[in-house]
Amino acid sequence: MSATDDDVTSDTSDTPTLRERRIAAWRAAPRVLARLGFLAPLRERLALLEAAGGVYDLDETSDIYGNGVVEALEKRVAGLLGTEAAAFFPTGTMAQQVALRCWAGRTGTPAVALHPLSHPEVYERNAFSQVSGLRPVRMTNEPRLPTAAEVRDFEEPFGALMLELPLRDAGFVLPTWEELTEVVAAARERDAVVHFDGARLWECTEHFGRPLAEIAGLADSVYVSFYKSLDAFGGAALAGPSSLIEEARAWRHRYGGNVFQQFPTALSALIGLERELPRLPSYVRHARVVAAALREGLEAGGLPWFRVRPEVPYTYDFQVWLPYEADVVAEVAIAAAEETGVVLFANHWDPKGPGVCFTEVYVRAAGLEWSAGDVRAAAEDFAGRLRRAV
Repeated sequence: MSATDDDVTSDTSDTPTLRERRIAAWRAAPRVLARLGFLAPLRERLALLEAAGGVYDLDETSDIYGNGVVEALEKRVAGLLGTEAAAFFPTGTMAQQVALRCWAGRTGTPAVALHPLSHPEVYERNAFSQVSGLRPVRMTNEPRLPTAAEVRDFEEPFGALMLELPLRDAGFVLPTWEELTEVVAAARERDAVVHFDGARLWECTEHFGRPLAEIAGLADSVYVSFYKSLDAFGGAALAGPSSLIEEARAWRHRYGGNVFQQFPTALSALIGLERELPRLPSYVRHARVVAAALREGLEAGGLPWFRVRPEVPYTYDFQVWLPYEADVVAEVAIAAAEETGVVLFANHWDPKGPGVCFTEVYVRAAGLEWSAGDVRAAAEDFAGRLRRAV
């Protein structure tokens, strides 16, 4: 989520903002498509650690600068991804900068080919160039991952190709397995290394029909997040060859990421791997049901135009686009949640030009309780409210 509707303030400080109302309605609602841990009250978040004894021996000494439970988490991730080693990082921003900085030293070029909608280009304040001495080069402007031909025929050299799987800002999109393997092969033809921005890689197995290790095995290095898919408190891991990970540990220290103790985050990540990871494919399958029913409900509600992107979700997240101003749609969505206790759109609405906005829809465990009919009814009700409001 971003802070788009944080800036929608009222005339007096005593009146809640749209964001405050949205979160309050989401917390209080009996029916939601996703219970996102990072928006839950602190008491509820801390309760997650009640399950820690089931994933790690709590009589062990706590971690100090990356040993103990952090080391156990690293070994678990390396095993799941089929890599020689993995290193824990406090943030994905740091993990990817370190990975690509290490590769730049080995390839002899700081140029990193990536999509202009990729996370480092959109959300990290030019960290690649401003902090790590890397030079991002944009490969395609299409709302999809680059093709093998685009990689093969790119007009300037690059040492590393970074692929975000899935590409969130294009609608959480993924290539086919054949397309992905061809893109990787094209990069290798150019003597470039391949790095996967796999913040949400955990979610991709259903689409590709391959286990995590086979997907990760295509790349030279992989970054994964612990909170985006697994509902952990935070943290990330960089996985790859042992020599790369050892070098990455040195740079992690230089970047200030060698934190004294990380056991709450590490334990929450282990709990996520135990609890959430096996359930992710079921969320993806149900998201496809939700997306189809959502389209039917918005159409039945008489909206003149809308777009569910992609029509068949690749993961359990997707976008909904509407031809209205963002603040108008947000008010209608929040009012519907407050009045009915049913939250169809829990996220903010982001303006994308005059009279156009979009939101992201997330489907998690709570969404499994919704039938297609439930989604259609909620969507039709929302569409009717929106038509009356405008």
